[in-house]
Amino acid sequence: MHVLVLGAGVTGLCAAYALVRDGHTVTIVDRASEVASEASYANGGQLSYSYVAPLAGPGVLRHLPEWLLRADGPVRFRPRLDPHQWLWGLRFLHACTARQSDLTTARLLRLAALSRTLMHRMVADEAIDFHFEHQGKLVVHSEPDAFTAARRQMELQRGSGAEQFALDADACLALEPALAAMRGRLLGGIHTPSEDAGDCRMFCLGLARILTQSNSATRFAFGTTVRQLLRLNGRVIGVATSNGVMEADAVVICMGIGARRLARPLGIDLPLYPLKGYSLSPTISHTALAPRISVTDYARKIVYARLGRTLRVAGIADMVGEDTSFDLARLSLLARHAEAAFPGGFAQSPLRPWCGLRPATPTGAPLLGPTAVPGLFLNVGQGALGFTLAMGSGQIVSDLVSGRPAPIDMDGLQG
Repeated sequence: MHVLVLGAGVTGLCAAYALVRDGHTVTIVDRASEVASEASYANGGQLSYSYVAPLAGPGVLRHLPEWLLRADGPVRFRPRLDPHQWLWGLRFLHACTARQSDLTTARLLRLAALSRTLMHRMVADEAIDFHFEHQGKLVVHSEPDAFTAARRQMELQRGSGAEQFALDADACLALEPALAAMRGRLLGGIHTPSEDAGDCRMFCLGLARILTQSNSATRFAFGTTVRQLLRLNGRVIGVATSNGVMEADAVVICMGIGARRLARPLGIDLPLYPLKGYSLSPTISHTALAPRISVTDYARKIVYARLGRTLRVAGIADMVGEDTSFDLARLSLLARHAEAAFPGGFAQSPLRPWCGLRPATPTGAPLLGPTAVPGLFLNVGQGALGFTLAMGSGQIVSDLVSGRPAPIDMDGLQG
């Protein structure tokens, strides 16, 4: 089959990789001039297979006034005259129960476990240099209620095979001495030795090279804006683009937040909303003062990952619509928190700021697989877990396009 993959970010490339391995001819279409130019460009760098609990959780209502009123909070909501924002927000609040959060977490853990297996297989089979590190992850806590909830979550996930350990403050510092500046507010943390880290953009560039060089069945159409899905006799037959019509046997949408606008004329209203995130990528200047393992500061919702000689600092979730401009106050906040956490650990210039839109569903579960329109498949809605879930999501889509059953239980993940 000839399959069009719409989107050359990490989810699209992983889907293309799986499709090519299944024997399909693939054309990858993207409006940018190269892969990983938008949400996959400079994300947090963490491959967090055991940390997939959704943003929608039972503690959200308690924090909602803070999100609405504080300009420097880790999550910010700015109401707009946008009915979709309000509908998405209501669905999000409806999902903020312990039952729904636990259900979504269980679904995402299945998908993440598949992704981890496939990522480790790819690392073993393919020559991709993306600063991949298997050093584990430490989520540090400074609020008693949050630390109690994290230990509860650890027990909940124990049955899924996740190897995790609750550490006190001294044990956290013994594991990661670079946390010394946090000592005054550090209560403890959850350590997961099995977690990974890597540079998502480098991974995408390497995967594109493999697809281009090793298989003539793959073609890239860069600088090509997809304007419309084409349907004939009830079936999608291709797309209309800025460079003409492209036909195919199947179309897989991996376009992130743009997927909603594309699918809507066919009667498919995707529950996607952008969560705007920021990152900095300064150079590590003092090895001993920068974290060796991946660290998440839970209270401030900031992640730190060592990617070669770079310290990736990422966080913030702003619900402000499809605005890709830099909010200088948010960049400043990220820089201040990073300097306070690891003083002297990284150079102050260049900081390489970035921001991007992460496509999220209200529950946090992605939309994968066939739609009600024959020939049209979805691979969207991974939110902040795009890098983590990309390999598993791509394999699921490839299996379903090929007419095989999905490799995991798809309850709650169907497109």
